[in-house]
Amino acid sequence: MLIDTHAHLVSLEDPDTSISNAIDSGVEKIISMSTGLDSCYTTLELAEKYKSVYAALGIHPHSASTYSADVMSKIEELASNERVVAIGETGLDYYYMNSPKEIQIESFSSHISTAKKLGLPFVVHVREAEEDMLDILSSSSLHENPGVIHCFSGNWETAKKYLDLGFFISFSGIVTFRRAYDVREAASKVPIDRILVETDSPYLAPVPMRGKKNEPAFVRYVAEVVSEIRDLDMEALLKQLGENTSKLFPRIN
Repeated sequence: MLIDTHAHLVSLEDPDTSISNAIDSGVEKIISMSTGLDSCYTTLELAEKYKSVYAALGIHPHSASTYSADVMSKIEELASNERVVAIGETGLDYYYMNSPKEIQIESFSSHISTAKKLGLPFVVHVREAEEDMLDILSSSSLHENPGVIHCFSGNWETAKKYLDLGFFISFSGIVTFRRAYDVREAASKVPIDRILVETDSPYLAPVPMRGKKNEPAFVRYVAEVVSEIRDLDMEALLKQLGENTSKLFPRIN
């Protein structure tokens, strides 16, 4: 089956149509990300409306300034819903620095604690913050399957460090870009039982859909390129991706 493990459905112009398009294109499951408390509510509403949609609840590092203990308490309460399969999207982003570094770190650390408390994986965003990210993760008490590094954009050496910590690695439309040499090399070397695919829609539309608003239906193009890079039959890859998704997100059925 095709699974989009990371989409921002509430950021799409018409989530309902995009979900319908995905189903028509053979995408059976979508994990929709939250970026703050308000989007947690709307994301969960979509997950309760569509059996193919699941929710991840959290605060994106861009919005880390909205973090507080009270907000995390509300997210924790919402995450008791069985339609919630992960905590996130959370992490560190020092490229845009839309929130101060110290607040990003505090928010991210709180998400790790919440995920551990609830027994859920967490979804990690990292951009130009690898050193702090690896320091925080290495010093944290993590689950056997702690979560996923989403939209991986690093090289194989960086991927190995996350794999050693127990993380899955998720590839987005970036892997379809011919000049994304480091990402494509990583996609060829990450153990097959630790790979996921995603769209990160509405961002990063894959080849051949560049220039269009990305949507979950386009995850097929990401999977096809991973299949090509690894010289692996598409059917076999999809079977493995389904198993990987079920292992990392046990609430998905």
